Amino acid sequence: MEIWINPACSKCRSALSLLDAEQADYTVRRYLEDPPTMLELEDVLRRLRLEPWDITRLGEPVAADLGLAEWPRTQADRDRWIQALAAHPILIQRPIITVDDQTAVIARTRDAVLRVAER
Repeated sequence: MEIWINPACSKCRSALSLLDAEQADYTVRRYLEDPPTMLELEDVLRRLRLEPWDITRLGEPVAADLGLAEWPRTQADRDRWIQALAAHPILIQRPIITVDDQTAVIARTRDAVLRVAER
């Protein structure tokens, strides 16, 4: 199991605490320092069964700078979104936990973290 975190994020710190309390075996990826590639983002999106715009933090200043709220959300524009996430990892929703069973979850709630910690 791997968890993508921003150490400054309270949801990330909470997820780590829950994983520790459950004695889960995991590795930490500080994705702002070690940004995911486009291929890794594709894999995570497949695991999440989501589209790139579903995991984009539109409230970030860089999202406004790029005008992301106005970008089309179509399959034809999917790569453009993924390129933006790879270039600006601050835009990626957090925390994301990838699991060895090829699933993933956006772990913003206690229940989401506990569901993966039990695997």
